[in-house]
Amino acid sequence: MDNERRKFLKIAGISALAGIGAPAIAKLTSTAAIAAGTEGHAAGDAPHAEEAASGKQYGMVIDMRKFIERPELLDQAIAACALAHNIPEFPPDKKKSDIKWIWKTPFENAFTEESATHLSKTIEEAQFPVLCNHCAHPSCVRVCPTKATFKQKDNGIVAMDYHRCIGCRFCMAACPYGARSFNWEDPRPYVKTINPDFPTRMRGVVEKCNFCGERLALGLQPACVEACKGSGAMVFGDINDEKSEVRQVLAKEFTIQRKPSAGTKPSVFYIV
Repeated sequence: MDNERRKFLKIAGISALAGIGAPAIAKLTSTAAIAAGTEGHAAGDAPHAEEAASGKQYGMVIDMRKFIERPELLDQAIAACALAHNIPEFPPDKKKSDIKWIWKTPFENAFTEESATHLSKTIEEAQFPVLCNHCAHPSCVRVCPTKATFKQKDNGIVAMDYHRCIGCRFCMAACPYGARSFNWEDPRPYVKTINPDFPTRMRGVVEKCNFCGERLALGLQPACVEACKGSGAMVFGDINDEKSEVRQVLAKEFTIQRKPSAGTKPSVFYIV
């Protein structure tokens, strides 16, 4: 597997120097991919066939007022995500290898386009949960040369097929939110409790939040949302459905998004 990755990266590097670049390479591939634990997408999809065909787009509202009132909720959400998806926990001397699906960061790091001058003490000291934004127009999907990352037509989730990922990291370079992690080493020895219902990954592949597509298929809420159940800290649902709970929250609350100028139309909203 490593040899195959090296071969591709060598070819990709030569192509980039020749002026072809990642987008052109992406156009040469139209093989179908099936995300681990989620439904696949059709072979030969057009580059802009990212919009959910059914009109459904799953999204999330994060209410920071709730997290500030109860900081333990965020720890619970992160722990639930790690347990559900076999996310490794590396020791302090290997923090560069950290794998992040949902994690904490200060306001000024999360919202680089918002003014951080004279923030209230509450917001300045708060830790904001950040994750993949499952964008309506994901730049990561457009640059992936193997379609290892793709947008599901039935729900708008940006999913991944770990077996197709060759570790080129084009998606990481394209993501405006830094929401993807690369496995620099085998993560399996650092997974405390293996969840047999979700695949473990290997060295040399990229991974990220998948909005718990495998749980949604069973009629469950994402693990982080369930961990905050009853608090209102995280509300999940179809943001294109005017009758959904998440749309009801968006209709009455002022929200902000991360880097809206990137043009990706992120599906995660924050009440601050």
